[in-house]
Amino acid sequence: MNIKIVKDKISKDELKNIAREIFGEMVKAVVDVKKEIMAVGGELHADSEALLLKDDSNQDDLWGINIYPDKPAEDWIIFTALINIRPRLGNKSMEIQDKNIRERIKKIIDKLVE
Repeated sequence: MNIKIVKDKISKDELKNIAREIFGEMVKAVVDVKKEIMAVGGELHADSEALLLKDDSNQDDLWGINIYPDKPAEDWIIFTALINIRPRLGNKSMEIQDKNIRERIKKIIDKLVE
């Protein structure tokens, strides 16, 4: 499975196709909250994270999520990933605790997904 960096737009249908390739109804994604881009696809958030780091993203700006493209927009983002465990940034669990980061991610996803 290839991982795709989304800098402009991606269609919901394309997300559904990516989901079907591995998990069925879910796509793993890593969002760069500073650059307002994301990497989608792959089996592990860490793989997308590594790709974004090679693309000059900063580790502290990367957060893992799961997208369920068939769910309504208010329910389709799950803010949980192993890469989110960052005690030095105040995030001690797999779920993104900071409501501001969650809101930034929602806005980025709304901008990138058609």
